[in-house]
Amino acid sequence: MEPVRTCVGCRTRAPRSDLLRVVARESHLVIDERAVLPGRGAWVHPTSECLSAALRRRAFVRALRVSGPLDTQTIEKRLNGYGQEVNGSK
Repeated sequence: MEPVRTCVGCRTRAPRSDLLRVVARESHLVIDERAVLPGRGAWVHPTSECLSAALRRRAFVRALRVSGPLDTQTIEKRLNGYGQEVNGSK
């Protein structure tokens, strides 16, 4: 049975393979394609709707337990089709 995680954007539960793991690195959101980076991770559907909902609700800041704003350029570029090779992805 595949592990289930909750999307921080829409708050629905989904299989881990349907979601992207995101971690905070020096106030930047980084996509963890292989789910191996250390630290707390937040899970989000790879859609602009879930991303915008998570940003609007400040869900990444709460889920990752960081203070201050996070730079979301990397994840926004990934969801817009740019930067496909992030964190060892193929």
